Amino acid sequence: MKAAYTPVGPGFAPLCGTHAKALILGSFPSPKSREQGFYYGNPQNRFWRLLAFITNAPEPKTIAEKTALILQNDLALWDTVQSCEIRGASDASMRHVQPNDVAALVRRLGVQAVFCNGAASGRVYAKYAQAAAGIPAVVLPSTSPANAAWSMERLQQAWGSELGKYINNV
Repeated sequence: MKAAYTPVGPGFAPLCGTHAKALILGSFPSPKSREQGFYYGNPQNRFWRLLAFITNAPEPKTIAEKTALILQNDLALWDTVQSCEIRGASDASMRHVQPNDVAALVRRLGVQAVFCNGAASGRVYAKYAQAAAGIPAVVLPSTSPANAAWSMERLQQAWGSELGKYINNV
């Protein structure tokens, strides 16, 4: 039996300074992230390890360290979805999506590139924000533990070759 749909939202505020070269978009915070109150809170998610590798920094453990990693590298982090109904943590099950105003954030920060963490984020961005933002997104393979087909090494290559161009110290 499938889990019931749960209404969730709003998600988190964007994590950004006054400007950003690149914006990384997830879809919507997972249940573990919502419990923790911060992006990519599931310890099995490879996002923070991957970003540490790309930026040549130690893996951040605390929310303060994660925030600093984003801001020090002139990045911004947000989600494409403000609220929705979802089954568990399955992005594929999202319905009744209310998008975040990603285009306004892109304009306000002067973002040069948009990267979507996984296909669900990419679909929502393409549908609701891309035309107004004026920047096509680079859809990267998801860092979710559910994306077991992508090893950490493959993620490092894919993300590094795209996002690395926008990292301050690379």
